[in-house]
Amino acid sequence: MRNKPQTYCATRFTRKGQAEGIPMLTHRPLRSLRRAVLTPSPTYKICLGRSAPCSFTPNSQRGLTLVELLVAISILGLVAVMGWRGLDSIVRSRTALNLELEQTRGMQLAFAQMQSDTAHLAPNSLIANRPALHVLANQLTLVRTVFTDAQPTRVQVVSYRVTDGKLTRRESPATRDLAELDRLWLTALNNTDNSPAVLLKNELNAMTLRVWLSGGVAWQPNMDAAVIASLANGMTASGLEVVLQLPQQDNALIKVFLLGAI
Repeated sequence: MRNKPQTYCATRFTRKGQAEGIPMLTHRPLRSLRRAVLTPSPTYKICLGRSAPCSFTPNSQRGLTLVELLVAISILGLVAVMGWRGLDSIVRSRTALNLELEQTRGMQLAFAQMQSDTAHLAPNSLIANRPALHVLANQLTLVRTVFTDAQPTRVQVVSYRVTDGKLTRRESPATRDLAELDRLWLTALNNTDNSPAVLLKNELNAMTLRVWLSGGVAWQPNMDAAVIASLANGMTASGLEVVLQLPQQDNALIKVFLLGAI
């Protein structure tokens, strides 16, 4: 029996990558047709479905154009710049905050040590009416009591100095000998003490001190001859004001201590 003509479809690719279906009439048997399909052809591809629509999608993807690529790069660059500025602002704020916290911590440690020393100021009865406090610009010298377990009460000379922008503290060995105390006191006043200094605060412009005398009406800025004479006549210093001036700051830090509170 004679075979009827069969309808097949071929796909042709245009130069733009589009696929076009072309119907074809052939009397070739299916086996011959499959052999033809296996033969590579740069232009046509046979679709084997009988009386079925020819549908073929080329295996290709559309890429980005140069304009689209430039727009994407511009957006990424803008986002990167905005992120960098935000990160830089955060880093700068963190650095400034850490510096302020470090300065505050140093001031707290210095004030805490001063409070401990001034609270243990030696009374006149213990040192036989010798001077226990001496105040000058950037200088504080005092005699404090030292309490140790299983030991009698002793005294030592403590000095605070501001030199080259650094606040330091020195303390002498504790003693019960009043003659030794006089020697340690003169050594501290003359700044010839060889004991190791402890650094309390860096970057300090100045330290201003004032003394409040018992029965007085105003703060005494310095230990002048009149103040020393008042202390010799039985008056006692009951308060001490310490003013620390930090660099690049208009407002100074002020602390008032009660002398001999312990």
